[in-house]
Amino acid sequence: MSQLALPLPEGQLLQLKRWNTPTVYNGWEQITRADRTRDGINLEETRDFMPQMGPMVGYALTVVIEPSNPHHPNASPKAWSEYRRYVSAFPSPKIVVIQDLDKPRVVGSFWGEVNSNIHRTLGCVGTITDGAVRDLDEMTNAGFKALARRLCVGHAHVCPVKWGCAVEVFGQKIEHGQLIHADKHGFLAIPHQDIPALLEAAKFMDANECNTLISAARGCQGLGTEEILKRLDLASAEFSKETRRRFTRTGEW
Repeated sequence: MSQLALPLPEGQLLQLKRWNTPTVYNGWEQITRADRTRDGINLEETRDFMPQMGPMVGYALTVVIEPSNPHHPNASPKAWSEYRRYVSAFPSPKIVVIQDLDKPRVVGSFWGEVNSNIHRTLGCVGTITDGAVRDLDEMTNAGFKALARRLCVGHAHVCPVKWGCAVEVFGQKIEHGQLIHADKHGFLAIPHQDIPALLEAAKFMDANECNTLISAARGCQGLGTEEILKRLDLASAEFSKETRRRFTRTGEW
C-alpha cells in the first residue's frame, strides 16, 4: 500500500469532473493497453443514489466489511480508529471503495449520516460499495456521493475488517490508490500508467464527436434520406481519420 507517486494537479481533477464517465471512458480507451471490455469498468449494474451531484473523481481507499458477522467488532475494538488513521493519511480527493462480503444478501450499511460526515471532513468525496447505504438525505446534505447496490435500514455488526488492500466491487478489482471517475452510468478505475494522458484524450474525443458526427447529424434538418446518409458516412470517416491521426486507433465510429 502506497501513496500515488504522481497525483494529478487539482486543476486537472476539476476538469475531469466536468465530464461524465462515458466521455472519460471514450478518451481512456484510446490510450490504454488494458482490455476495454473487461478492465477498469463495473461489470455489474451500479445505482447512483445522488445523480444530481454529478460525477465524482478521486483516489481509491479500499475497505472490506462483513456486517452479518458479530465476531469482527468484538475481535478488533480499535478497528474504527485505526481505519480512520488510514483514511486521513492520503491526499484528497478520495473515494472509499467497499467490498461487502455479505453480497448478495446485504444486511447492514457501512454508510449513514455519521460516517458520511466523518469521511467528508477527512477529504473523501463519496463511496462505491457493492453493499448498501442508508440515511440517504443526510448523506446528500453532507455532500457525500454514493454508488451502491441498494438501500437498507440498519448497520448490523458493521466495522472495517481490513483496508488498504485489493477489493472486488461490481465484478471489478480495485487497487488502493487508483484514480476513479464515477457517475450515474457506473465507474472507471484508471490504471496508474494511463492517468497522465487521460484528460487530453477525453477532451480530444469529445471535440472530435462534436466537430464531425454530432454537427453533421444536427445539420441535416430538411434534407432527404439519401443526403442525410451520405453526410453521416462522410462525418464518420472524418471522425475515424482524426482519431487515427491522434491515437493510431479508429474510435467508436
